[in-house]
Amino acid sequence: MKLLLQANLGYTDVRETTNCNSLMSELMKRHCSHLILDIIFSDGTALEVIGNIKKLYPSLNIMIFSMQLAEVYAEAFRQYDVHYFLSKSTSEDSTLIMLKRFLHNDPPPAIEHNAIKQKNPFSSLSPRELEVIHYVLNGHPTKSIAKTLNLGMSTVSTLKKRIYEKTETENLKQLMELASLYDINF
Repeated sequence: MKLLLQANLGYTDVRETTNCNSLMSELMKRHCSHLILDIIFSDGTALEVIGNIKKLYPSLNIMIFSMQLAEVYAEAFRQYDVHYFLSKSTSEDSTLIMLKRFLHNDPPPAIEHNAIKQKNPFSSLSPRELEVIHYVLNGHPTKSIAKTLNLGMSTVSTLKKRIYEKTETENLKQLMELASLYDINF
């Protein structure tokens, strides 16, 4: 992404971070008009910091650039007024077109919301449920998830129950199999 921005679009001041903490630190150091985020970081997910980012920088334009499926995450990010979602598997030409639209503050392309929701059982999960499922699928116990996300253990248990209901799974094994079937990588 950095090379595309520099070589093809002439942006020379492009910064990179690898985790949520360094992202927030970088945003505090300098004014940014546009932010391109992956979903999964080494220390958490973009969903865990997006609320704070939007509170601190409400006019910041954000694009999600990830291997994660837009059909799963797009609705969750829309709740934070993030409307650009670009897959890392998109061709270079299409990526450049989307980047130009994003950087010129053009409206994002329309997405067929109803078709997306019916297609993938994970697309009905709320932002908080997506945060929890990330840790569940990575093998974290309820107590650890509660501590990491600053939630009560009963809240995490309730969220896990909703995840199982919404995905029509009964246990972690089934949830992992479904995630694998739909190419959900956490």
